[in-house]
Amino acid sequence: MKKYFKYIAFASIAMAVSCREEVQKPKVIYDASNKTNVSVKADSSQIEIADLPIQMEGTNYLIHPVGDLRVYERGAKSRFGSSSVNDVSFNISNLGEYEITGYLHNLKFQKIDSDSIKPLSDKPVLILTATYLKTVADRTQNKVMVYTLTDSDTNKDGKIDTGDIKTLYLSNVSGENFTKVSADLQELVDWSLVESKNRLYFRTIEDTNQNGQFDKNDVLHYNYIDLASKKWEVKSYKPI
Repeated sequence: MKKYFKYIAFASIAMAVSCREEVQKPKVIYDASNKTNVSVKADSSQIEIADLPIQMEGTNYLIHPVGDLRVYERGAKSRFGSSSVNDVSFNISNLGEYEITGYLHNLKFQKIDSDSIKPLSDKPVLILTATYLKTVADRTQNKVMVYTLTDSDTNKDGKIDTGDIKTLYLSNVSGENFTKVSADLQELVDWSLVESKNRLYFRTIEDTNQNGQFDKNDVLHYNYIDLASKKWEVKSYKPI
């Protein structure tokens, strides 16, 4: 029994150390020039698929979410062999109210009276959310999409994933004018729409001590964009 409790204690310590190491894994690795762009190789083992198209209310465009086929290992043994049984999910995105979420490689846009399908980005990205600002469109006729995504391999592990810096982008509802509005090497904290002012507010955090982490010792930046304007100009403000 004592050996059992000793094993549990060692296991608990090992798990705590593992969790601490995971938390402390840097999101940014700097080189001498502070450039983080490195080549990202496509995973040839992945199978790219698209979900059925989505049309946001009041728009003339279909949106095709594109991502990887997901295979989940159940861990059970097959009846006729020793290999594990897998579940395959052909759904790569979820649809909320005017919002698409998932781990998407791209979104492709198609005007409803055309057979032409155009990609949102011609560079590797991982799109986490894509939100259509319908209330802004109703008030200003400016039809804007907001994206949270990762767009570069900031931790230099050879892939673009959630371990890299999250950024903020805008585009027209057609997917055109795809524009990064958060600053390079700043992690997006959150964003919010203030409908009465047609403003998109967002916060980012800058790794001012360049330790690769975003923590209490770093600096928050407060910004907004006037979405009633045709030009998306980022303006800073100081609430504190």
